[in-house]
Amino acid sequence: MTELGKRLKEAREAKDYSLDDLQRVTKIQKRYLIGIEEGSYDMMPGKFYVRAFIKQYCEAVGLQPEVIFEEYKEDIPTTYEDEIPVSLSRVQSRKGVSGGSSKALDVIPKLLIAIFVIAVLIALWVFVQNKVADNAGTAGTSNKEPVAVDQQDLPSEEEPVKEEDKEQKESNEETESAEEKENKEEENAGQSLEAVKTEGTITTYELKNTDQFKLELAAKGDAWVAVYNSKDEVLFQGMLYNGDKKEFDLTADQQAYLVIGNAANTAITVNGKLLEYKIPTDTVRQDIIIQYKPAESQQ
Repeated sequence: MTELGKRLKEAREAKDYSLDDLQRVTKIQKRYLIGIEEGSYDMMPGKFYVRAFIKQYCEAVGLQPEVIFEEYKEDIPTTYEDEIPVSLSRVQSRKGVSGGSSKALDVIPKLLIAIFVIAVLIALWVFVQNKVADNAGTAGTSNKEPVAVDQQDLPSEEEPVKEEDKEQKESNEETESAEEKENKEEENAGQSLEAVKTEGTITTYELKNTDQFKLELAAKGDAWVAVYNSKDEVLFQGMLYNGDKKEFDLTADQQAYLVIGNAANTAITVNGKLLEYKIPTDTVRQDIIIQYKPAESQQ
């Protein structure tokens, strides 16, 4: 155990916190808390998060993070780069995909040849059938007298009128669908998402005036995130890379607890509306609580 680990553990015990208690307070997994106390930083999701986890630990046990960082700057990593083995494993996975793609390319020419042969056989069959039908029709009409056509037997103009009715009906349906969509957008536009409390790195928001709670997390870079429901059940926990998105429908729930490992790289959207961080994103680790109050319960 490092000197820093001993200092943190003593502060935790002075608060009468067990590791399980500290896990509930910080939302940091117990194995990462043990790693911080033992100085085993290699087990973290990335060196980028070591400083963020230590800062959250200090705030939870009543220590000043700036003082700890200065006093133990030799023990705390300063790099923000991900470990090389993680990058190599991602390169290897891409190579595996490329190998599978090359096998698929080998099969495509054979598949195209088979399709071409089938198309030729179908064309020949259709040609023969049409030829037989033409011969039969010529033989049948050669023995018959021309038939006079009465003007009354000609098709009436009733069908074009029906076609116009059909187009009018489709136009009405499209108008009704557009109105329903517009009404739905007006309902979402009237929703309220406001920050009601900020404490440390935790911000609480209230979502009101809407009948749905749909959450989306979009990564603009590497970011570790976790999502919990009101029962403290884990809905998702892990790394998101640039371009990754995670969606959650929490309409049937009353609260969502988000742990954002890198706020600058994580965009949060609620019912299509971008959530604005109350705390500047210079604070790397932030906790977001969204309390949902359905429109019906407010009446």
